[in-house]
Amino acid sequence: MKIYVVRHGETENNRKGILQGWLDASINDNGILLAELTGKALKDVAFDVVFCSPLKRAKETAEILLKENQVTSLTADDMIFDERIKEISFGDWEGMVVRGENVNIPEMEYEFFLKDAYNFVGGPNGESIQHLIDRTGDFYNDIISRQELADKTILVSTHGCALRALLNQVYVDKTDYWHGKVPENCAVNIIEVENGKGILVGDDLTFYDKGLCVNIFNNG
Repeated sequence: MKIYVVRHGETENNRKGILQGWLDASINDNGILLAELTGKALKDVAFDVVFCSPLKRAKETAEILLKENQVTSLTADDMIFDERIKEISFGDWEGMVVRGENVNIPEMEYEFFLKDAYNFVGGPNGESIQHLIDRTGDFYNDIISRQELADKTILVSTHGCALRALLNQVYVDKTDYWHGKVPENCAVNIIEVENGKGILVGDDLTFYDKGLCVNIFNNG
């Protein structure tokens, strides 16, 4: 089994520094471009199955990746939506500004999310990092245990924080939750699974000029 885990393309919330979480935003024009460039880079990867977060930005990104692909017969109609790979819920913090002017989120609490994520217990009415690790881990362990998927190439379209939580299942060094940074929009991580064990063979791969991406510690 080979699993391609991709973060969605850029949204206006990403660009404006708005905490996103479960807000259901679409990708913007630049997000479309990043997804197209990523799709062209992966055009010869024959995906057999697509799992997708139900949020629009992940769905739209996956649709573009499939559209650009030249060797898969999958379309948007074949996507399997899974709540377990949604972004972390920030609860009452969603929609707040965390960067630039008009910042209106408790700075110290948000910095805790960035600097000591494993101990982040969540925004008001939101969820903790540990809960996110548990639900994305349930998804990961579910799909790698399915015999019918053992020889398949799988696309997973998800979000920045959720992606890191899912990869927590395969990272050798788990001391830094963020693995150094929030993954860029449309970053691709590749996991090879053999005998129930996953190994990361592609780490935050991007296929565009980094100047096109607004990569900040703001949301997912």
